[in-house]
Amino acid sequence: MPVRPCASSLCLALVLASAPAFAGQGAELTAVPAVNLQNYLGKWYEIARLPRFFQRHCVSDTVALYRARTDKAIDVVNACRTKDGDVQEVRGLAEPVAGSGNAKLEVTILPPFSGDYWIIGLAPDYSWSVVGSPSRKSLWILARTPTLPPADLEKAKAIARDKGFAVQDLRYTPHSAAAAAIH
Repeated sequence: MPVRPCASSLCLALVLASAPAFAGQGAELTAVPAVNLQNYLGKWYEIARLPRFFQRHCVSDTVALYRARTDKAIDVVNACRTKDGDVQEVRGLAEPVAGSGNAKLEVTILPPFSGDYWIIGLAPDYSWSVVGSPSRKSLWILARTPTLPPADLEKAKAIARDKGFAVQDLRYTPHSAAAAAIH
């Protein structure tokens, strides 16, 4: 299947939609205390997400790949399968926010615009992660495998719910065997 690069309007929507908006959803969002970025690197499968305009074309096999750069930044490649079966991807750069213990990253897909990527939940063994934005409009539950055991999914959802996210609106991402070959 061909891989299509992100259209610039899609990239712009991704970044602008991720920008903090503090819509008054309660207490200020907190991230986990610290993240070992070396343990966080690699491939993640999207298990669930809050619907966002910039992912409207994604119907399955949504994955993210994070690779270290020499300058302490992280290369980001997000990909998903569209309804026509093609794989669409966007590339960006993530940089840790100073003083955040690497739990808050600023992701740039279309310079100079960037968005918040806050790790608000993380399994001790880095097998799953909950990522959100301070606006509480963006939320992803990620895992190292295409499925997440029900108990772990419930833990991840509880973290998001406790932090004020609308988990009842989550969309669950199906993965085919072909997802393993993406990236």
